[in-house]
Amino acid sequence: MKITEEMVDYISVLSRLKPEPEEKAQLATELERIVSYMDVLNRLDTAGVEPLSHVFPIKNVMRPDLPCPSLPREGLLKNAPSEDPEAFLVPKAVE
Repeated sequence: MKITEEMVDYISVLSRLKPEPEEKAQLATELERIVSYMDVLNRLDTAGVEPLSHVFPIKNVMRPDLPCPSLPREGLLKNAPSEDPEAFLVPKAVE
C-alpha cells in the first residue's frame, strides 16, 4: 500500500502530532514499511492458534490478604490538622 503525504497529514491529525514538512517523506516511508509488514503477518496461517492477552503467563504474585490489627486511632488522629475524638475533620466538598 502506497502511503502519501496526504495520508501522513491525516494520520498526524488523528494522532495529534505536528511533523515538520521535511519529516513527512520519511514518515510516509516508515508507515509504508509498517503496513507492508502487516501484510506479511496477515499471510501467516493462524488457524488453531489460541488468542493471547499477554505473551508471558500472568500469575498473581500478591501476598494473601490476612486480617491484622489496625493502627491505634489516637496515634492516627495526632497527625490530623483538625479532629474530633472519632475522625478526621475536613472541609465540606459538596453542597
